[in-house]
Amino acid sequence: MDQNTFSRRNFITVGSILTAASVVPAFAATQQSQSESQYSGMLNVKDFGAKGDGTSDDTLMIQKALDVAAKTHGSIFIPEGNYLCSELRVPAGVGIHGLPSWSYRDGTGTVLILKDANSRCLINITGAYGAYLFGLCLKGNNLGKEIHGIMVDKPLDYGKQEDTSRIDTCRVEYFSGDGVRLERIWCFVIRHSHCFCNQGCGLRIRGWDGFILDNWFSGNGKAGIAAYDENASNTITGNRIEWNKEGGIIIHGGAQYNITGNYIDRSGHCGLQLLKGTQRGCHTMAVTGNVIFRSGKPEWGRKDEYDSAHVRIEDAQGIVFTGNALNSGRDDGAGLYSPDYGIVVKNLESSIVKDNVQHLGALKQLVVDLGQHGESVIIQDNVGTLRKL
Repeated sequence: MDQNTFSRRNFITVGSILTAASVVPAFAATQQSQSESQYSGMLNVKDFGAKGDGTSDDTLMIQKALDVAAKTHGSIFIPEGNYLCSELRVPAGVGIHGLPSWSYRDGTGTVLILKDANSRCLINITGAYGAYLFGLCLKGNNLGKEIHGIMVDKPLDYGKQEDTSRIDTCRVEYFSGDGVRLERIWCFVIRHSHCFCNQGCGLRIRGWDGFILDNWFSGNGKAGIAAYDENASNTITGNRIEWNKEGGIIIHGGAQYNITGNYIDRSGHCGLQLLKGTQRGCHTMAVTGNVIFRSGKPEWGRKDEYDSAHVRIEDAQGIVFTGNALNSGRDDGAGLYSPDYGIVVKNLESSIVKDNVQHLGALKQLVVDLGQHGESVIIQDNVGTLRKL
């Protein structure tokens, strides 16, 4: 055994073997407390009894590893395998690391599979300040009702400190609720991840100060990314948001957003909606450099006529929508073309909707100006052509 592999844990194991004949009774009685005191660094859940065989219930073993890691604000490692679990509660300052080998259509590598139809979620990071999730595939199997993949749920207020939770290179698929549901969150990062075919939204946010970077939000039953309640100061950059039934990005009453460089494709309703919330309209947002393609898929239904549009901005102030490219289309090689309209605007103030390109941008009208604007509004030079069928 070389020096690098002769670790403290190896030393304990070797020592136990050498003295087993004389200390078996005492060792058996104290094994758990001794091993817990000696764990440091990244803990392997298989050392706590997790099987990962797809049939055993690994909830208690993984939760035990999380709780031990919490004593030192350490991390746990979950090797490749299929781990059946009920809701796991992540302590503050703890990381979960897996092996991210999933593909676009299949979740593989480190796979956590929901087993309890009465769970609220699979991974709960409420109060887990500084938690880090990396390299996990979470499978909901459409079990139960309104069960989310990853959840923050603060029912009363935002708390006294930033959440600073990070979700990195994770796949969240087939949950009966949202892929990621963040209720009253304050500072977070989601990057390099994939929310796929969840019945709710791919990501639903109630909160602010988030970075949503370089993800896929694909095939979800509601929006790719949505913020229906109070929300502000989020950056949405470089994401692929596609085939989501109720829209690509939906923001109600949000403020101080950067929405840049995203690809939004084949939304059921609008690719981008900036609409009034319960208390105010959206304000102070820069929306630039996005490509929006094939919005308003007809086969998925509409709430009203203007759901068949690429972009809908209403009751908003301080909006810059410029330098975006919009194009109509249909399903890959077949089906009905959409949308009917390119950009729909109403009741804007101190806003610019200018210098966007809509080559074959819509079927009926490129820009629909419904009026009722306040002061300092520029809507012009949104060039393009209609698609003639």
